[in-house]
Amino acid sequence: MRVLITGGAGFIGANLTRELLGRGHSVSIIDDLSTGFRSNLDGLDAELVVGSILDIDLLTELTSEADAVMHLAARSSVPRSLDNPLATHHANATGTLNVLEASRAAGGRYVAMSSSSSVYGANPELPKRESATTRPMSPYAASKLAAESYAIAYGTSFNIPTLAFRFFNVFGPLQAAGHVYAAVIPAFVDAALRGTALTVHGDGTQSRDFTHVRTVCNTLCHAIENQVTSADPVNLAFGSRISLQDVLAIIAKEVDAPLIIEHVANRVGDVPHSQADGSLLRSLIPGIEPVDFTEGLLETINWMRSTIDSADIDLSPNATPSERLAS
Repeated sequence: MRVLITGGAGFIGANLTRELLGRGHSVSIIDDLSTGFRSNLDGLDAELVVGSILDIDLLTELTSEADAVMHLAARSSVPRSLDNPLATHHANATGTLNVLEASRAAGGRYVAMSSSSSVYGANPELPKRESATTRPMSPYAASKLAAESYAIAYGTSFNIPTLAFRFFNVFGPLQAAGHVYAAVIPAFVDAALRGTALTVHGDGTQSRDFTHVRTVCNTLCHAIENQVTSADPVNLAFGSRISLQDVLAIIAKEVDAPLIIEHVANRVGDVPHSQADGSLLRSLIPGIEPVDFTEGLLETINWMRSTIDSADIDLSPNATPSERLAS
């Protein structure tokens, strides 16, 4: 099977490329490299086309050559969407519409796409069931709700096989840390390893249903290989909610050094708690079991440790924060 991955040079896309290739599939990628990196694909036998999903002609050409599309390209991050709502809408909503139109032009290729748990927004219900009311709190969340709605509508209107996954705080190797919109786990781990201050928005009691990228990629591969469809969005998480305070405790234990924590105000658009009901996912893809959170976090810490230049920073377990900065 030939799979086209939009955003395939990004964190999840590059991990998925490895998994698909390991299963014997061929992979083509379209990525504008705005957040993805060529280096994420080093050594992989995959075709990378540098381009945008807003280029409908290029997208249609690549889709016609594929058997299935995994749509991951997006302008992510709640803060980024607050800085530029229109850019977020164009990338996430219009971009998804382009992917679906390209599929339709190619005769109805299978399309799985990534939505987000952020669509639940201000709805306090826990765990989050797919039938729960959506109450987006940010332009990012609204754009993802529009994107998944388009996918479902194209399944109904044009009989295109589609599946919209709602991702919940995916983490793992290849997730970038060194930018203002970095996700919480790579930001925490990077600061802990470098012995610099890490920022916690709020008091740290907020909780998330973190999902390791290997779990996500395994699930996506099963969906693609079996052309799994659903008339409803599907949570891709398993209900393993953990607080940021507990995440920090695990990081501190593994790094074996005190963390320098700076608490700041909560961010606009952030929800206090998130937890999935994974019942629908398990009914559609039986047998999928998640990577244990602590196991996945330790794997992530070890990967991030390997990417930091030890000649500049002392990452030995007994180094104090000041020693790490001074080395």
